[in-house]
Amino acid sequence: MTQAFSLQPLLEVMQTRADEATRKLGQLIAAEQSQRSRLQMLEQYRDEYAQRMLEATADGITRLILLNYQAFLARIDEAVVQQRNVVESSERNTKAGQDQWQDQNKKLKAIDTLSLRHDARERYRENKQEQKLQDEFSSRKYSVDIASEE
Repeated sequence: MTQAFSLQPLLEVMQTRADEATRKLGQLIAAEQSQRSRLQMLEQYRDEYAQRMLEATADGITRLILLNYQAFLARIDEAVVQQRNVVESSERNTKAGQDQWQDQNKKLKAIDTLSLRHDARERYRENKQEQKLQDEFSSRKYSVDIASEE
């Protein structure tokens, strides 16, 4: 009879934690990509608006319109700086999530290795016991065959 792996409940808990860490890491990566996309859109919009300002000044604009362009560009620049900070924060969160994912998987692998070793020992024990029974059966059959010949 096979003996159950005594750490099976721990193995299941570690598997659940590893799965959760994987799910969380996926969410963090998606959030980081989303923040990077927003930053890229802001930078692209800023470049396009700056180009419009250059074209407008080449055509000749009033001082008030130029000040409006400059003020709006300053607000866009501020938004770009803020979004860069958000991206950096998201990168740190993703890195922390990767570290947690690696830690959980390392723990899971350690318990899983113990489980595999337990299974191997149990198979070895069962094979040894089965071989013993077969030897015993063969020995009895041989004894019966000898006794019937006499």
